[in-house]
Amino acid sequence: MYYSFLMSKGTIRKSLTSGAYDRLRRDVLSWKLRPGERLNINELCQTTGFNLSAMREAISKLTADGLVIADERRGFSVAPISVSELRDLTRVRAEIENLCLRRAMTLGDLSWEAGVMAAYHIMSNTKRMLGGEAAAANEAWWTAHGSYHRALVSACDSPWLMRLRDQLFDQSERYRILGTQVRMSNTRDVEREHQEITEAVLARDADRATGLMAAHFEMTTHILLQADEAGARLSNGESRMLVDDAAAQN
Repeated sequence: MYYSFLMSKGTIRKSLTSGAYDRLRRDVLSWKLRPGERLNINELCQTTGFNLSAMREAISKLTADGLVIADERRGFSVAPISVSELRDLTRVRAEIENLCLRRAMTLGDLSWEAGVMAAYHIMSNTKRMLGGEAAAANEAWWTAHGSYHRALVSACDSPWLMRLRDQLFDQSERYRILGTQVRMSNTRDVEREHQEITEAVLARDADRATGLMAAHFEMTTHILLQADEAGARLSNGESRMLVDDAAAQN
């Protein structure tokens, strides 16, 4: 009976930590908690309803993921963004993603192919932008987009590669959100890019598929850096301004 009680208590604690982690991760990726913003654990507990222990463990996990940074003087804050990091992130992400993709294309069976086709079908039939007075990004498309890219590499048999791949994907999502916050005029055909990647993957043409994937990532970064407002926010270090503003108020 006592052993069962301990097991139940441990399960509840793990569940609370997972819940707090998922909530903070979502808030960081969506910029509800902005780059450079200081994290007050007590305030986060009040606003989210999670206890102190769960919140501390969640922040510790986010620090390990690279989404939060720890400073001896300032405490915890959301990881900053920058031009140099975006460029480095794009390069490393392409390398890791393509390692996973090559493994998946070598090992993937018919079920994997079916999963790729299903994910592509859902994404390609979901609107990227919502209509109205001001066009807005459709979160349903971004969810489908993430599922599509995950499906492409899902047959990869390396847990370490996949763990690194998922971490790099999360980091890239923060820059993707910046792209939805600024006006970026371009004639990019994203649908065509995804179609070509899908065709190359299903044809098991590894060289073409990885080349297209790298170009896909690089194009996103290029367009983001060419957008005046996005480039200014990256170059000027919006995160530093947030930190400095917070320090000035304390």
